[in-house]
Amino acid sequence: MPTYSRAGYDITPLAAEAKKQLLEKLDEETIRITQNAGTERPFCGTLLDNKKDGFYACVVCGLPLFASDHKFTSGTGWPSFFSPFAKEHVATKEDTQFGMKRVEILCAKCDSHLGHVFEDGPKPTGKRFCLNSASLHFYEEGEELPTESKPVQTETAYFAGGCFWGIEHWFQKGKGVLNVESGYMQGDTDDPTYKDICSGKTGHAETAKVMFDPKVISYESLLHAFFKMHDPTEVNRQGPDVGSQYRSGVWTTSDAQQKTAIEFVKGLTAKNTFDAPIATQVEPAEQFYLAEEGHQDYIENTGRACHITNPWE
Repeated sequence: MPTYSRAGYDITPLAAEAKKQLLEKLDEETIRITQNAGTERPFCGTLLDNKKDGFYACVVCGLPLFASDHKFTSGTGWPSFFSPFAKEHVATKEDTQFGMKRVEILCAKCDSHLGHVFEDGPKPTGKRFCLNSASLHFYEEGEELPTESKPVQTETAYFAGGCFWGIEHWFQKGKGVLNVESGYMQGDTDDPTYKDICSGKTGHAETAKVMFDPKVISYESLLHAFFKMHDPTEVNRQGPDVGSQYRSGVWTTSDAQQKTAIEFVKGLTAKNTFDAPIATQVEPAEQFYLAEEGHQDYIENTGRACHITNPWE
């Protein structure tokens, strides 16, 4: 099963044979550093003084690791960054070599050694990711990228089915779903807050934004899951949660999605799948407003239950 980062990149660990083939293209010094946790001499790396716009990818597998926007001059003699390109792209482990405790950083996809991370960096993270130039390949902004350094081609879908905590949680379990975020849609005001939408006066619905890989999971499969994880016959409510913000809705991003969703609902109705008429609204997506941080990954962070039916079983 592929693993994706929230930035939309395939970070599935490389198989040994695939990695072996990639390593055959590299010189001895790069092998020494990336595969044997070597360190290049300070102030000698080719990327130390690079100030061009772009990003730094793993020299072995091509996964983007650090962006030029996060690079700073640390004075240590190695390229330094205060944050990774995406947190899932970099792995860490304890390094006790040389009689000291350090935190080694590695590429999450191919496990190649990159350098170390220290707690003496600038704001906002306070971290210094100290890298070997030999571990990186720099791609300047506008440069043609190889396939391995590009995000997967994704599609976005929006679903409202009561409290967005549970909808977000279960969609995240879908194979081929890259990222899910909770937010507000189909309302009449700009930049609503949770308090605003709970008043029932803004017209917004609690909505899950689902980014998925259509080569792995189809839009119709997402619809199947959605209609299993909530009761689409309830009007302006979902169980104990009452109000228009809890209404059932499918907000489509293309003519193809609109047609598929409408036909899907017609099919459920023809089969008498539910004991009451389906109340789900199907309409083109309007502006999505990201919900406050406390609502993201709520179930994972709190352990609370919501929408207990697993739609993938």
